[in-house]
Amino acid sequence: MIYLKEANLEDAKKEYKFIKDTPTDENGFENKYYGLSYEDFVNKALPEIIKFSKGIDLPKGYVPQSFYFLWDEDSIVGLFKVRHYLTEALRNGVGHIGYGIHKDYRTKGYATKGLALAIEKAKKIIKEDEIYFSVHIDNPASLKVQLNNNAYVHHSDEKEHYTRIKV
Repeated sequence: MIYLKEANLEDAKKEYKFIKDTPTDENGFENKYYGLSYEDFVNKALPEIIKFSKGIDLPKGYVPQSFYFLWDEDSIVGLFKVRHYLTEALRNGVGHIGYGIHKDYRTKGYATKGLALAIEKAKKIIKEDEIYFSVHIDNPASLKVQLNNNAYVHHSDEKEHYTRIKV
């Protein structure tokens, strides 16, 4: 069974393994927790992730963001970050949802299925009438994932496609 589960302390070992295996920046998906020890992940990063999802102690300019790990049975295969609302920078940049699939699980449909689940979560959180995304021009697989979830290309520039899904 494939499902999303919000970041939590009980699953810290598996969450850490996913974070440890995910590069700092891959196709625009940022992992600021890359390179942390397990102890730092559990004692610093994970509490920060959980607080930020509740809007607690956010750095200036940040918005609440929930981390949802994509599970297939008992393995984490991906991560979806849902931003609760957009600043002007997010509106003109990365948008509401960012996602990454572990390299061992790519091309198996996890991104499409996970994004559909993340969109359902986002619909309960965001107030806008569209969900915003961006995708690197040179990442056609991710663009296809978004299009498969009823996105349309709103506009593009030399680096990114900016897509939207009507809520």
